[in-house]
Amino acid sequence: MMGFAEVIKALEVGRIRVAEKTADGWIVNAWVKEAILEGFRTGRLVDMSKDEYSFFDKDTLPLRRFSLEDRVRIVPGGSSVRAGAYLAPSVIMMPPSYVNIGAYVDEGTMIDSHALVGSCAQVGKNVHISAASQLGGVLEPAGALPVIIEDNAFIGGNCGIYEGTIVGESAVIGSGVILTKGVALYDAVAGEFVPKSPSGQTVVPPGAVVVPGSRPVRKGPGKEDGICVSTPVIVKYRDGRTDASVELETLLR
Repeated sequence: MMGFAEVIKALEVGRIRVAEKTADGWIVNAWVKEAILEGFRTGRLVDMSKDEYSFFDKDTLPLRRFSLEDRVRIVPGGSSVRAGAYLAPSVIMMPPSYVNIGAYVDEGTMIDSHALVGSCAQVGKNVHISAASQLGGVLEPAGALPVIIEDNAFIGGNCGIYEGTIVGESAVIGSGVILTKGVALYDAVAGEFVPKSPSGQTVVPPGAVVVPGSRPVRKGPGKEDGICVSTPVIVKYRDGRTDASVELETLLR
């Protein structure tokens, strides 16, 4: 079994991952999460301050150091990456943004300003995580699926994707959409709610275009008072017009 330091280094070079896709879907490598949690438990609080800025964290969890050979573009302005996160060559981080331990960010992905890639989140190739969006961290329990964003997905501004939600390949999440394990996702194209995964996660189908929506409470005081609950809605599936509207300017990369 690998020790904590070995796991961190293996995560940083992409040799191991917290979760990976198989023919049967995404699976969690719980032993990797357990090693990360061990680092939290055994670390001691130390002073990591630099210049006029004050930082205090566990000595087992420093910031990751990059070199030019990593070919990761981190634009100046306050971004940081915790040790144990993988950023593939050609990833771009706009300031300020943050990538936490155990995360995996694949080639060509852009993490925009004020965006968060939480602990253990798995992000595919050519994904755009727009400004002020958050991918929640899922460290405990060790067997829990983290947030998954598959290849070529587009996450609009000010979105929140939490609790092991899976966003399928090429899906588009419109600005302001919140996706959690408990949210009901409605497919207006098919005229039905999207079923949860076998483990209860919300799953956005590949190519789906999702916007904020709501539905009325059907019983109790909420019904009488006209209360509605958040219900993201699939309004269409990705086509040429959608591709044009979310296309990233290649010159910025």
